[in-house]
Amino acid sequence: MSSHDRTKDETQPQPAVPSRRQALLKIAALSAGATSVLTGGAGALLTSQVARAAEPGKIFRIGYQKYGNFVVLKARGTLEKRLAAQGVTVQWLEFPAGPQLLEGLNAGAVDAGTVGETPPIFAQAAGVDFVYVGNEPPAPQGEAIVVPHDSAIRKVEDLRGKKVALNKGSNVHYLLVEALKKAGLSYADIQPVYLAPADARAAFVQGSIDAWVIWDPYLAAVERQANARVIVDGTGLVRNTQYYLATRKFATAQPQLVHALLEELDHVDQWGRDNVPDVAKLLSPLVGLDQPTLERALKRTAYGVQAITPETLAYQQQIADTFTDLKLIPKKLAVTDARWSVA
Repeated sequence: MSSHDRTKDETQPQPAVPSRRQALLKIAALSAGATSVLTGGAGALLTSQVARAAEPGKIFRIGYQKYGNFVVLKARGTLEKRLAAQGVTVQWLEFPAGPQLLEGLNAGAVDAGTVGETPPIFAQAAGVDFVYVGNEPPAPQGEAIVVPHDSAIRKVEDLRGKKVALNKGSNVHYLLVEALKKAGLSYADIQPVYLAPADARAAFVQGSIDAWVIWDPYLAAVERQANARVIVDGTGLVRNTQYYLATRKFATAQPQLVHALLEELDHVDQWGRDNVPDVAKLLSPLVGLDQPTLERALKRTAYGVQAITPETLAYQQQIADTFTDLKLIPKKLAVTDARWSVA
C-alpha cells in the first residue's frame, strides 16, 4: 500500500478482498516490497510460487504476519522436522496484515494462515473458500485506540469528526465499531482513514491523523517509541481472538498436515507462556523491535490452541452481522458455512 497520497480515496468503503486476478497482482507487488517471502528470497514473487505449485501435500505453504507464534514456530523449526519424515516441505510467506494474508489464500498462494477475528468476515463476504481450523483464547488488551500523548482527545467521545486510521478489515476494525457504539457515536461520526500499519505509523507520528486503532506489537512499539496514549483497549468491548484458517480444499485433502500444524503451535504456545523473556529475545532480531517492547506485547498475549466451538462461531456471526448492518459487507453471512467438518 502506498503512502498518504492515497489516504483520501481510501476513506471510502472498498471491497476487502479483490478478485483472484487482482489478488495475484497485488501479491506480486507485496512480495517485491512490503511483504517478505522468506523462503524464496525477498524478491521472489508469490505468483511464481502459485505457478510452481507442487504435488498437493508435498509443500505446505503457511501465511504469517510479522509477529506471533507462527514466527516462533518458524524460528524453532519443529514443524519442518516433524513433516520432513513425510516428505513435506514447509514454506513460510510473510504478509503485513490479515486482509492481505487472506488475499494470498484466495489467490491460491497460501494453504493455511493466522489472522484476527475480523479478516475472515470480510474474506467470507468476498467469496474466499476457507475454513476455521482453530483459535487462541481472547486477548482484548492486545489492541487499542491510541492518540498522541499531547492530544486533546481524552476519550472515545472526543473522536467525533476526527481522522482515525486503521487497516480496513483487520481485527481492530471491530474494536473501533464497538468502541464508537459504546460512546454513543456511529461510524459516520468519524473520518476513517484506511492504512496498513507502516503507513498508519508514519501518519500518526507526522500528525496527519488524530488517532490510530492498532494491535500488538505495533501497539507496544508506538507506546514505547512515540509515547502514544491509549484511550481505550478491547477490554469489555471485543475478544481480539486469533484464528487459524486453511483453504477448504487443503484442509479436506490434507487434514493430517493441519493437525500437525495446530499441535506444533500448541507446543510453542505452552513454551512461550512460561518463557516470555526468551520469546522476546528470539523475536527481537526477526521483527526488528527491542526486547522490552516485545515483552510488553507478549504479556498481553493469550496462549494455547483451542478447537473451534459453536460459541466461537456465534461470536464471529455477531461480528458479521455488525458489518452487514453497517453495509461494510454486502449481505448477511452464515459463518457456520466456514466451519471445518474434518475431525
